[in-house]
Amino acid sequence: MATDLKKVFSINGQQGLFRYLSQARAGVIVESLITGKRSCAPLTSRMTSLHDISIYTDESEVKLQDVFENMKAKLGEQAAPSGKSAPETLKAFFEEVLPDYDRDRFYVSHMKKVVEWYNCLKEYASLDFVKEEEAEGDKEAKEAEVE
Repeated sequence: MATDLKKVFSINGQQGLFRYLSQARAGVIVESLITGKRSCAPLTSRMTSLHDISIYTDESEVKLQDVFENMKAKLGEQAAPSGKSAPETLKAFFEEVLPDYDRDRFYVSHMKKVVEWYNCLKEYASLDFVKEEEAEGDKEAKEAEVE
C-alpha cells in the first residue's frame, strides 16, 4: 500500500514517525509507525507532516518525497546510512542523492533526520508514495459517493 506523506508526521520531542488517524477534542490521534501504539498528541505539540518538508538546494527547494525517491533509486533495497553515521558519510551520501543541496542551509542534523525517516518508512511503511494526482482523485471519488 502506498504511503501518503500528508498523513505521516514527525512530532517534536518524540522518537520516530506517526500516522495520522483522526481528530480528537484534545488533539490528534496518531499511531506510531514503529510500535503501532496509538496516542493522543495534544494540540500544543509541534507536528510536521513529511509532505510539507522541503530541502534547500542551490537553485530552489526539493520536496522530501522527491528526495526519498532519489534515495530509493540509489539504494535499491538497502537501508540508508544510519543517523549515527559520521558527518562525512552523510554529506557524501547526500552529494550522490541530491548533488546541489545547499551546503549552508541543509545541516548534518537535518541529514540525520532524513535518513532516519527514510529507514523508518522503509521498515515500517512503504517507499511507494501516493502522488498528488492520486490523492486528488481519491478525494473527488469520495465526494462523488457522498452526493
